[in-house]
Amino acid sequence: MKATWIQEACQEPVPEDFHGGVKWQSPSNIAIVKYWGKKGRQLPQNPSVSLTLTACRTETSVFYEKSDRFGLRFSFEGKENGEFQTKIRDFLMEQIDYLPFVKQLDLHIKSRNTFPHSSGIASSASSMSALVMCLLDIERHLKGTPGIDLRKASFLSRLASGSACRSLFPVAALWGATDSMEGSSDEYAIPLETQIAPVFKSYRDSILIVSDAKKEVSSRAGHALMEHHPYATTRYATANNNVAGLLQVLKSGDLERFILITESEALQLHALMMCSEPSFILMKPNTLRIINAIREFRRETDIPVCFTLDAGPNVHVLYPDADAELVERFIMDELEPYCSHNQWIADRVGTGPANY
Repeated sequence: MKATWIQEACQEPVPEDFHGGVKWQSPSNIAIVKYWGKKGRQLPQNPSVSLTLTACRTETSVFYEKSDRFGLRFSFEGKENGEFQTKIRDFLMEQIDYLPFVKQLDLHIKSRNTFPHSSGIASSASSMSALVMCLLDIERHLKGTPGIDLRKASFLSRLASGSACRSLFPVAALWGATDSMEGSSDEYAIPLETQIAPVFKSYRDSILIVSDAKKEVSSRAGHALMEHHPYATTRYATANNNVAGLLQVLKSGDLERFILITESEALQLHALMMCSEPSFILMKPNTLRIINAIREFRRETDIPVCFTLDAGPNVHVLYPDADAELVERFIMDELEPYCSHNQWIADRVGTGPANY
């Protein structure tokens, strides 16, 4: 059966001792061309392209009260979380030049995911982009200005967690400077919604939870291993070529080439981890069983279904909406037994952050 992590949106009233509150939800995203390796101040060594999701999201409420000094409380899924609170405090203090108004606010942040945290789905992407949208919404209320600048939101989200900058845009996003796209930047992501074929705007992503345990190595540690990686230079060149190719594919709707780039990128990511020092093997036996089953199903049916992976064991099964019935039947009949407690999430390309 499908996973049941999708939760009702928070409906907490504004606490009596707080001036007001804002609520935003922001989705995770799945990179097709992977970002792996940093430079400078949270800048990517290579550009990346992602699809924005729908069901896998973070819902964040920020209650605020004007104060003569900064205050912060944080709870995750109903429980106070000191580790996350420290990370958020550090982020806010590091970016105080961009968010000076928080110095005079007492903040109470409540957050929850609709998917399991730290299990290979990009929870930092959804959580930090949701938080940034809340903060910029508070700034908007305090200043009395209309709207939120999504470029600023993407810029700040990047500083919080690199991949978070891509979650600010519907359908698909590009992050990283590349000659293949005018206006691209290492500082923020840009939307691709108007530059892709209709087939990708309704694409499905079924996320098979091979393991819901915490990741064995953090993304931060994984990126750091690229600093002295023997294949770093080759990897960055390959990623740049794949971005150029994928941008053409997304525009043309060439599903065969989409599959080639997508699966190659997924396997390269894990190959880089397997030959780093120290090395990590994050795929599990059932990850490989699922990959082999997907490829066999594709050969037998000619359905353009493929897989990708994040930095973990879980498998994202990507396919056109037109093939959803047959692919989901295949997942239920053949792939569910490889999932932890038969759990998987039926997701699809989404529309980006929203109030709730």
